[in-house]
Amino acid sequence: MSARDQRSTAPIHFVKGRGAGSNTISRFDSWTRDGIDPENEVDDDSLEGPLPKTTVTEQQARSIISRNDSPDIPFDQSINPFLGCEHGCVYCYARPTHAYIGLSPGLDFETKIFAKVNAAQLLRSELGKRSYVPSLIALGANTDPYQPAERRLAITRSVLEVLSECNAPVGITTKSSLVTRDIDILGPMAAKGLVRVFISIGTLDHDLARKLEPRANSPARRMEAIQELSEAGIPVGVFTSPLIPAINDREMERVLEAAASAGARYAGYVVLRLPLEVRDLFVEWLEQHFPLRAKHVMSLVQQMRQGRDYDSKFGTRMKGTGVYSDLIAQRFRVATARLGLNTDRAGMSTQLFRPPTASDPQSELF
Repeated sequence: MSARDQRSTAPIHFVKGRGAGSNTISRFDSWTRDGIDPENEVDDDSLEGPLPKTTVTEQQARSIISRNDSPDIPFDQSINPFLGCEHGCVYCYARPTHAYIGLSPGLDFETKIFAKVNAAQLLRSELGKRSYVPSLIALGANTDPYQPAERRLAITRSVLEVLSECNAPVGITTKSSLVTRDIDILGPMAAKGLVRVFISIGTLDHDLARKLEPRANSPARRMEAIQELSEAGIPVGVFTSPLIPAINDREMERVLEAAASAGARYAGYVVLRLPLEVRDLFVEWLEQHFPLRAKHVMSLVQQMRQGRDYDSKFGTRMKGTGVYSDLIAQRFRVATARLGLNTDRAGMSTQLFRPPTASDPQSELF
């Protein structure tokens, strides 16, 4: 039986508190990995039923800054302190990355988390190289930098401490109100024009949010985070993403209005993306939670993807194409103009950047 056939026949069983309903094998299944150190298990007794445990494995990463040259992404450097994400968003385009380490993009992605505990040390070394070229660093471009494990490990906070010391500009994207914990670092950086925070809110419907992103903060708590950041003088925006046809796209204006009222100055959106294994996981989720709407949703998705479930072309992969996509874009333009969002287009400067202070006092003599 081929790897694809094995994925298609994987058992589907949805449990409370998890996004994916199956654990399809890695497409690189010849070296699928099992077993996580049980000492790192994180129990969650707040949810009922037989639940897969969350395990957090502390990892010594070999590098920390990822680079890309994608023409439709406004940054070329990013940092992801965690591999995998416990928020469990069923639509997460980062899920296929777990296949590269022999794990499943399904339940493994949201239950087997790898924490790069030496991230700050690696970052300090990287920023200190003479060859380093300062550029905006995106924090959490794939997985959320403020997912539950961050509360205990504080890896993201240690990264921000290094970025603050070096006056390195950073853009943060998160679904977690935990970002407000670091206002003491972000506030001074904001005063220098070195930080923007985007809070991702795709719906204001609490029940829908629990289905889509079961372990992320509630939409209401995320709105409170926008207000706290704004009141602290930190430029903050909202990503009303992903927009899923016939599921949450009708809420776009409501999300933008609520975010603007809370103090958001910027806004953006991305339509649903279904690369690789994400497509099958999302369809399973649709048939479980919206069985009468599933075919209609996928039909609308295909209308935005030139008849396919996904189109990865630069320039259109984020927004889609066609009449339905154009309608969403027009609605977004009208709403943001009415609400005064995105009026400040100024970027963040790298002119204040300075290499980190040498950790070895002896080396400062030379």
